[in-house]
Amino acid sequence: MSSIRSAATREGAESGLSALAFFFVMTSYYIIRPVRDQLSGAVGSQSLPLFYGVVFAVMLLFTPVFGWLVARFSRRRMLAWSYSFFAVCQLAFVPAFMAQDRVGARELGVVFFAWGSVFNLFVVSLFWSVMADIFSSERARRVFSLIALGGMAGAICGPLLTRLLVHWLGVAPLLVVSALTLAAALVLLLHLSAHHEQARPGRSGGEAIGGSLWAGVRELWSRPFLRYMALLMLFGDGVGTLAYALVADYAKLHFAGNVARTAFYNDLDLATNTLGALLQLTLTRWLLVRFGPGWGLVLPSLVNVALLLTVMMVGHGSVAVLGTTIPALAVMMVTTRGFAYGMTKPAVDALYTRVPRETRYKGKNFVETAVWRFGDFAVTSAVSGLRLLGAGISGLALAGAGVAVLATWVSIRAGWSPDLASEEKRAA
Repeated sequence: MSSIRSAATREGAESGLSALAFFFVMTSYYIIRPVRDQLSGAVGSQSLPLFYGVVFAVMLLFTPVFGWLVARFSRRRMLAWSYSFFAVCQLAFVPAFMAQDRVGARELGVVFFAWGSVFNLFVVSLFWSVMADIFSSERARRVFSLIALGGMAGAICGPLLTRLLVHWLGVAPLLVVSALTLAAALVLLLHLSAHHEQARPGRSGGEAIGGSLWAGVRELWSRPFLRYMALLMLFGDGVGTLAYALVADYAKLHFAGNVARTAFYNDLDLATNTLGALLQLTLTRWLLVRFGPGWGLVLPSLVNVALLLTVMMVGHGSVAVLGTTIPALAVMMVTTRGFAYGMTKPAVDALYTRVPRETRYKGKNFVETAVWRFGDFAVTSAVSGLRLLGAGISGLALAGAGVAVLATWVSIRAGWSPDLASEEKRAA
């Protein structure tokens, strides 16, 4: 009896510390997001193809590099080196952001956007690799939702902390705060890893993650479900990136300084993550349980159609939300992202449990890295091209509504793809 109680206590302590570590990881990430996004607001949508083109190239380069590193080195060493490296990088960026007007938002944006994409790949992916080492499959089913909730709390705390500090400290010092929260996450993760190795000496966590980018390409061509997911990623990302580009032009027009732009983008992140958390705790859980994950793909696509048609009619105007007048573009960006994080992502993860393990890891990785970043580059390039042809906000929104209609059709095909295992077979 005492051994069972001891095991439960250990699991509770490990899951609690893991949730706290993920809280610090996401707090760090959501502090640097508005710092990054204010650069796009400074230059407008015309520079986004350059930003995302560089990000796409960097992701193609670093995804296999990441796989090679974790296959060669123990995850604890990778954890210490990578988290320390990114914390030091944040400190190194401080002088550049203090001299942003002299350096140039376009030049700084190219570097910082690319760095941010690698940050996300190494820091977040490595966190979940460590979690996979610490928790068995059975324990993971019990505690991963708690850990994810800690990350969601960090995704809300980061924007709140930024909102509190940006007008007091300015933009550049926020990177120091982000580096400190990342360091706190590292301390907790190293403690968890060391404790895990002492308690279970037979499982050091040094195994290779496995898989490669090219295996993901092969999976993409061989499975209908994965092809639908790639198309959905492109179309869904098309709507989200279009919203981002339009908001970048709005921010350039309405906010003069980097502090004001950072505060604006930070408020968008805060509203987005709050909406995402509310959806996960309420509508998403009910919809997925009652009607299945397919509807978790279809409903956000229909919402996007309605939002884009509204923007087509309103343009740069405002709409009333809960008695408050808010720019229609801000409402569109918050709502599309909120549904993407709060409904589409859980539905996608649920559908991936009904495919073979190789597809779940290798194919999913390819779709959510290379395909995603290619979509960013393609959409921002298309927006710039349509701008050169004279398309205004209404024309762009109408084109986006057409893409959202296509995304709805693909969502139906993906949610009920014939190569998905049945729920009964999966449960067995």
